[in-house]
Amino acid sequence: MVGNTTRAAIISNRRITGLAAEVIAELIAEVGPLWHERHQATLTSRPRKRAVGAGAKHRLVFVDRLLATLVHLRHGATHDVPACWFGVDRSTITRAIGEVRPLLAERGCTVSPDVRLRALAEFVEHLGASGRTGIIDGTEIRVRRPAAGRKDRDRFISGKNKQNAVKSMVVTDGEGRVLWCSPTQPGSCADITHARQSGLVKLLAGGPAVEILADAGYQGLGAQTGGCVMTPPHRKFKKNAPDWYEEIYERQRKAHSSRRIRVEHGIAHLKNWRALTRHLGRREHMSGTVQAIAGLLSQQQAGDLSPRRQR
Repeated sequence: MVGNTTRAAIISNRRITGLAAEVIAELIAEVGPLWHERHQATLTSRPRKRAVGAGAKHRLVFVDRLLATLVHLRHGATHDVPACWFGVDRSTITRAIGEVRPLLAERGCTVSPDVRLRALAEFVEHLGASGRTGIIDGTEIRVRRPAAGRKDRDRFISGKNKQNAVKSMVVTDGEGRVLWCSPTQPGSCADITHARQSGLVKLLAGGPAVEILADAGYQGLGAQTGGCVMTPPHRKFKKNAPDWYEEIYERQRKAHSSRRIRVEHGIAHLKNWRALTRHLGRREHMSGTVQAIAGLLSQQQAGDLSPRRQR
């Protein structure tokens, strides 16, 4: 078991969890009651021979469960590591992470203390109301190769990196702060297909006038969304292009790239959480892992901008 002194040291050191002590305190106050409510609902939902609360007690209190989950997400450590750290069995850590991670994923991404985005429709509505520019891009996360003989085994092979991966669509604002991450798709799914399947085209075609920057992988969405999605210019001359055209084309391409590059910074901050560099667990948990980390990162980014915390 982790003592109070060690627990306080973990919370106070941002390098361990990736979050400031103030953010962890907010998580405990927000997620703790939800965890206790679901735990009690699970206990009362099945037939029992003794009263709720009888029997063996949890060796891991909620704070330790949350810290174990944060350490696992931040450093990508196997469950054996926090199990030895907290003095419990590996299965206890596995169960704790399985309980806390969905609660973190459901929270959404924090834009400000009063605004939280949980769906793509809310992101589009937020851009329309604030008048800001959004940036989208896809990122791949390496996963274990599916077992031999499994149906659709080749769907996870990325055409770009030639590795088994899953893909998530990351949405940031013009400063690179994460606003939303989509559930994962197999690595063979193209970026533009992922955007269409998520409902982005329908939301932009009938929604507010917004500006979203994207790379060449999304070319074609501009015409389908009434110009809301802006991609690099098409190359008109494939061969023997005049010198004047090359100069104009390069200037336009670099201008678009310099505005869009902030999403790469946002993805880099996400990949600092080592669970997103290479996932060794179940692929079914990747969507929850990505969205949980996006929510934690966005809350920390919003906290860093808070005047109260900057003093």
